[in-house]
Amino acid sequence: MKPEVLAPLPVVLPLLMAAFLAAAGKHLPRWLADALALLTSGAAALLCGVLLFASRENPLVYWFGGWFPRGNLAIGISFVIDPIGAGLGAMTGVLSVAGLVFSARYFDTLGAMFHVLLLIFLAALCGFGLTGDFFNLFVFFELMSASAVALCGYKSEEPCPVQGALNFGITNTLGAFLVLTGIALLYGKTGALNMAQMARGLGTARDGLVLVAFAFVTCGFLVKAAAVPFHFWLADAHAVAPTPVCILFSGVMVEAGLYAVARVYGAVFVVPLGSHDARLRLLLVGMGALTAVVGGLMCFVQRHLKRLLAFSTISHMGVMLCGFGLLSGRGLAGAAVYALGHGAVKGSLFLCAGVLLHRYRTVDELALRGRGRRLRVLGCMFILGGLGLAGLPPFGTYLGESAIDEAAKAAGYAWLAMLFLAVSVLTGGAVLRATGRIFAGWGPAREEVPGIGGETTEPPETPKSRTIPASMLGAAVGLLLAGLAVGLFPALRHGAEAAAGRMLNAEGQAARVLDGVPLPPAGVEPSEPLGKSALHGLLSSVGATLLAEVTLFRERLLPKAVREGLKQSLGVALRGLRELHSGHVGDYVTWLTLGVAGFGGLCALLLR
Repeated sequence: MKPEVLAPLPVVLPLLMAAFLAAAGKHLPRWLADALALLTSGAAALLCGVLLFASRENPLVYWFGGWFPRGNLAIGISFVIDPIGAGLGAMTGVLSVAGLVFSARYFDTLGAMFHVLLLIFLAALCGFGLTGDFFNLFVFFELMSASAVALCGYKSEEPCPVQGALNFGITNTLGAFLVLTGIALLYGKTGALNMAQMARGLGTARDGLVLVAFAFVTCGFLVKAAAVPFHFWLADAHAVAPTPVCILFSGVMVEAGLYAVARVYGAVFVVPLGSHDARLRLLLVGMGALTAVVGGLMCFVQRHLKRLLAFSTISHMGVMLCGFGLLSGRGLAGAAVYALGHGAVKGSLFLCAGVLLHRYRTVDELALRGRGRRLRVLGCMFILGGLGLAGLPPFGTYLGESAIDEAAKAAGYAWLAMLFLAVSVLTGGAVLRATGRIFAGWGPAREEVPGIGGETTEPPETPKSRTIPASMLGAAVGLLLAGLAVGLFPALRHGAEAAAGRMLNAEGQAARVLDGVPLPPAGVEPSEPLGKSALHGLLSSVGATLLAEVTLFRERLLPKAVREGLKQSLGVALRGLRELHSGHVGDYVTWLTLGVAGFGGLCALLLR
């Protein structure tokens, strides 16, 4: 049996099980609904893993209904399976399993509709990563968004989740309209929706229509990726979504937005825009750097743990956007490996925050001060998670960043290594600061800088309990170990570089999809020894630890005059940044509009 015949199953199985649970779930005992959803998620992850393994040498192509292309004309709908897209589906399945295991004892009452929405989300992400048709990419994008909005507002009896879901839904719907408009423009020009046929129809044409379509599609997907200035919805959604849902949002959903940008660029736009690589690289890397810095600063000034972790996701998305923005196979591969390690570690930290909410009814860092002294295992997990975000070897974040650093150096962007060091120190230091305050009682019990700290209200999601179920802690431990294991296999980076090189080969992809011609073996340049990258990871981990220590013990370590000076200067700067994140959807739409106009204008200026 050819492995490509398995391609529809990661989408079909979750959808069928979702339909069954929607119809019969209220008549089933909860343990059975949990077991069925868990088995389906595990099966989808396993199938995507098989497809990933089978597509190592060449993308797999599956034509639904046997409607194969005739010449350059794609008659039917195809799935084009590559390791990165299949890896996205596998990661979604793994995080879904972890979320379901965690939620089995987390929610007191959990209707089958939670399982239905989660399985629909899983099916949409798998289809999103496997499809070779541009319009179906949009369809899966919308199916993912619809289920994600419903999951975000799952606690609909409370006003905050409804507001967060509304902000999420409106901004992401506008992003979807941008994508759909870009698809319509390309369809009008090429008469095709299959990405391979669309690439052949465009050829080397780079007129105004192509630039507008590129700007619309890229901005639309970057809304989902939460790149600045399209990022405002993310922290609001994470703050109100159920904890098991947050691991999907941060672990795969925002990464899916960046994956879509890379997939569409490599399949459709790389030839028309290839002669302006240097200018496009400047635009994308600049946007990624801004995202990394803004996310890191906002992360460090939060005291609401879920918002803190959400802003760290924005910062790390900036690192991944820089990796793709370098427009090289090595940079894209580094972003993919980084996403894998980040998704596992961040998922574990969100589950750890959920354990604190379950045990102490709050995720406010100040309210939790010293209350976690007896939870030594959980404290150790927070420490390891913070160091993982800082890039400590052998976490997957370190392995991915090593590839991005090498690609940046080759492209003349060596300064990115220092930027990554700074944002790793900020995001890792924020987690370690919260760890010291919660689990050791260190640091002042109040904030000295007015206007900093963020929203602290977080209604409990579970009945009050003095015990922590093993399933909740086990799911968090499993994800943390997975993030640690990623960096233990340097061959993973080599395979990702080969897959990324094929993804950026538009002509080879078109020949593979439309003509059935295998791609030539992907050449991967020798990488530098990992010793330097390991030293970089150790340095960022030490820096994060020192930053947390200085923040917690500032009254002892810093003279009063220095503290007052920092209080005044940081208070003004960070309060202004904080006020931009107003929580009002009208403000977010305004920033989204300005961002699209600015990105489009820069495309016209740099790429014409």
